[in-house]
Amino acid sequence: MNRLYHVALSPFCRKVRLVLAEKKIEVELVEERYWEASPEFLRRNPAGKVPVLRLDGRIMAESQAICEYVDETVPTPPLLPRDPQARYEVRRLCAWFDDKFNADVTTKVMGERVWKKIRKEGYPDSKTVKSGLSAIKRHLDYMGELLDQRRWLAGDVLTLADFSAAAHLSCLDYISDVDWDRSVTVKDWYAKIKSRPAFRSLLADHVPGMPPSPQYAELDF
Repeated sequence: MNRLYHVALSPFCRKVRLVLAEKKIEVELVEERYWEASPEFLRRNPAGKVPVLRLDGRIMAESQAICEYVDETVPTPPLLPRDPQARYEVRRLCAWFDDKFNADVTTKVMGERVWKKIRKEGYPDSKTVKSGLSAIKRHLDYMGELLDQRRWLAGDVLTLADFSAAAHLSCLDYISDVDWDRSVTVKDWYAKIKSRPAFRSLLADHVPGMPPSPQYAELDF
């Protein structure tokens, strides 16, 4: 059976889940407490990170590599354009969200408000959270600038760049840490992507002891 070893509020796992769902590839979701670094898990991925996908007997790690592999082997619907310049832009934005946005926002906000609680590592550091919440404003403004010129983040069609961004924002939205009123354009983009069938599994997530924000699963928010 195809399996995805994941954590519900990991944006990297969510990106893979969105791609698999968009491609209509069914997998069993297996929650993995990767921070406990069990020998069994380390055999699957010596890097000790999620997601890890077992697909057709193959074990794969690293979210971007997984997503590109899936897109190449299941080409419909395409999530990476064929044109080299358009393909570059998608990859650039994937890296923007998985590297810069993650460092500026996700790691600071989710790390303090969610992962410290789950791992029982103490109380959130308010200065770190404040820094992350300040940074997200700049990122929302940048997304707004892109979306003022394009239908989707990387161009006129939905791509992996949109799923990368939505994966991070959906985690933050789970704990109600996105100011959707800052940009109508970004809010409309998120409402559009949130209404896709591929998003249904994410919107059904419920972390024990940490219920989602009231608007998290609402399509009209």
